[in-house]
Amino acid sequence: MAETIKLGQPPIEVTVKQSARARRISLRVSGLDGKVSLTVPRTARRRDAHAFLTEKEPWIRSHLQSRPDLVQIAVGTELPVEGMPRRVVIGDVRAPQLTDAQLLVPAGPDKVASRCLALLKVTARDRLASASQKHAETLGRPFHKITLRDTRSRWGSCTSQGNLMYSWRLILAPPEVLDYVAAHEVAHLAHMDHSQRFWTAVGGLCPGYQTPRAWLRRNGATLHRYQF
Repeated sequence: MAETIKLGQPPIEVTVKQSARARRISLRVSGLDGKVSLTVPRTARRRDAHAFLTEKEPWIRSHLQSRPDLVQIAVGTELPVEGMPRRVVIGDVRAPQLTDAQLLVPAGPDKVASRCLALLKVTARDRLASASQKHAETLGRPFHKITLRDTRSRWGSCTSQGNLMYSWRLILAPPEVLDYVAAHEVAHLAHMDHSQRFWTAVGGLCPGYQTPRAWLRRNGATLHRYQF
């Protein structure tokens, strides 16, 4: 059971959830969408939860203010594709195209965002399928299929049936970051855990993976600022 309450002025929406498993009151501010959630034990008193929120209000506002501004995709927007800034411009093209410095879209401002998104998803699937195939062949473990989603909590996943899932937003990151995530998920075809054997397999597929992994930890949330 969850409820939404308002905190302070200007008001901040906080989702309050009761949990039978929680042993203490805990607070979370999402780095992706800025949603604030409070988890409380079922035995906690309502006034204790409100007192906790009031005490943490300055911390909450500080975190919300530090989040990157959202970017609405439109003509003139600068959008990273494979880690390189590309400006969205109207071009004499029938379908969206990438150049070294631009993302060209056909005329029709009302469809700019959806056309950019379509191109990004197609490009992401191409790059991720290629990287996954390369790593799977090296590992000697075939995968079943690939799906793309706009996930909020993870960049990829691998099922015991050999299905790979990736966030299409990886196409906004540098190519070595996308390649690392593909190597990470393909390595799960052999090791469905995060044991030392798993990380050894990742290192064999993607030497120096620590660098793109660190990039994703530092900058991953910024890939969600672009709104389509």
